[in-house]
Amino acid sequence: MPRVVGVDIPADKRVGIALRYIFGVGPVQAYKILDACGIDPTLRARDLSEENVARIAAEIEKNHVVEGQLRRQVATNIQRLKDIGSYRGLRHRRGLPARGQRTRTNARTRKGPRKTVAGRKSVKGK
Repeated sequence: MPRVVGVDIPADKRVGIALRYIFGVGPVQAYKILDACGIDPTLRARDLSEENVARIAAEIEKNHVVEGQLRRQVATNIQRLKDIGSYRGLRHRRGLPARGQRTRTNARTRKGPRKTVAGRKSVKGK
């Protein structure tokens, strides 16, 4: 397994796909990195030479924000929203969707498992 920027990328996948295992590198970024380094994206990660791995690592370090630095940047941005008391920050604080999704149904990922509340007695029963 080649190690790039502190992340082991899978050896059996193509380099264009394997680079996506790095936090902050998506499909478009992966191919831009490979294009800048002059490496064929269809090459398998196990077939990369040490020189190619070093070139990829240097390109990522120089021109891209990835892994720990990117995670810190995102956390800082969310904390700033919370501190200034914006609507989005409030949604983050409460653990609810922050991008306008409905919460009456379909917010289970953010809200967690259902917490059933006892229903009121109906008028028909009396």
